[in-house]
Amino acid sequence: MDAIYSALLIFFLRLSDMTLDTLRLLFMMRGRKITSGLIGVAQATIFVIAIGRVLSQMDNILNVIGYAVGFGAGVVVGMIIEERMALGFGQMRVVSPKMGYEIAAKLRGVGYGVTEFSGQGRDGLVNMLLITVRRKDVTHVQKMVLSIDESAFITIEEVRPLWRGFYRA
Repeated sequence: MDAIYSALLIFFLRLSDMTLDTLRLLFMMRGRKITSGLIGVAQATIFVIAIGRVLSQMDNILNVIGYAVGFGAGVVVGMIIEERMALGFGQMRVVSPKMGYEIAAKLRGVGYGVTEFSGQGRDGLVNMLLITVRRKDVTHVQKMVLSIDESAFITIEEVRPLWRGFYRA
């Protein structure tokens, strides 16, 4: 029974470690140095405890399994937490063959900044819109766009924090 408890402890340590690792990397990509560093300290401490436990009891294969499964589960949990936090900004690029002006007007009407471009698509002229929004607003903006032009082509890229410009508070 001690072998199972040891494996479960290692699983939960590794789950915590990898959840923190995933979040640390995502905060690093967003330029949050202090937060990343503090998470790194906690992560490293948990990692050392987990790996020490595995290496001191190599005869218990359940420890190795707990370590490996905790690693994978921690990545998934970290990604789920990060999605729910929805930190940062996304830049939405909307391509609409006919309804770009209407989409831009509706988005501006509710407070979003929109930059419009004209372009040439496969079948002729298109309107392209750039909208920088908080990540938590991406789904809302996407629904607004599709309510006007359900054939609009939408891409979303993560962008670094804003220093200037107009965006909805």
